[in-house]
Amino acid sequence: MSVLVVLLSVGAACCLGLGFVLQQAAARTAPSADFLSPRLLLDLMRVPSWLAGIGLMICGMVLGALALGQGEVSVVEPLMATNLLFAMGLSRWLTGQRLGRQGWGGLWLLACGVAVFLLAGQPKGGEAVTEPLRRWLVIGVVAGLSLTLTAFARHRRAPWTPALLGLAGGLLYGLQDALTRVCGMRLTGEGWASLFMSWEPYALVVMGVTSLIMVQSAFEAGPLRVSLPPLTAAQPLAGIVCGIGFLGDHVRTDAAALAWQAAGLAAIVTGIVLLGRHPAMPTGKNGAGHGSTAVSGVGLDEEHESG
Repeated sequence: MSVLVVLLSVGAACCLGLGFVLQQAAARTAPSADFLSPRLLLDLMRVPSWLAGIGLMICGMVLGALALGQGEVSVVEPLMATNLLFAMGLSRWLTGQRLGRQGWGGLWLLACGVAVFLLAGQPKGGEAVTEPLRRWLVIGVVAGLSLTLTAFARHRRAPWTPALLGLAGGLLYGLQDALTRVCGMRLTGEGWASLFMSWEPYALVVMGVTSLIMVQSAFEAGPLRVSLPPLTAAQPLAGIVCGIGFLGDHVRTDAAALAWQAAGLAAIVTGIVLLGRHPAMPTGKNGAGHGSTAVSGVGLDEEHESG
């Protein structure tokens, strides 16, 4: 695990975390008729704060792709899960809310969980699986689970909708990261012509638009503290499954190593939930206005609630 991979992954996490806060502040102002519709993206394109959030997300995706080009998915994904720390930092600045025991506990659980998983598993790259059945089985399970969760989240006002859509979007994000790694390996080994003759780049475009609609609909349907934790937790788990399932990543499999890896993943998920449900995370009230007003309104809403 090189220092460059760590820096690129953490840089990607920073951009993603800040971008998510800006996107959710804008998405909560979108018309309810746009829920789970491509019209949602067209409507949000008129909101400056949302465009800024998307710009940060694109920067994060580029940095993440560079990290995936240099390291294994099983290494990059847990590091990118720290995006919630940066989302928490921006939300804390907007709200003036102190971290407290819950915030510090979540922070340390997330940071230590990432460290424990990487130290115990010692992920290493290997030969990608060439067996089509195994690759399509893993892709089908992850994508199918994402679509199933979306089908259960069709009702915008249901209390579980933001969490289910966040979970569905996170699964697709993890799958996208794995396919990004495949595209990088194909480009490095076979060149541009081979890359554009393969199906993976086009699948990335379709999944990118689909997952973006899912996530923005999750942000529209409820508070960030409900949608972001499952999104952030699902992405590394899906990425690790894909990395081991068909990208040839290897982790230690002795009993002690597996136990510590499980403990590390459990700490990551617990830390994400604690941070995501912290009072500093914005609720994104519908009463906020578009653009910069929506972002500044986050702090006002939370200060009113905490008061």
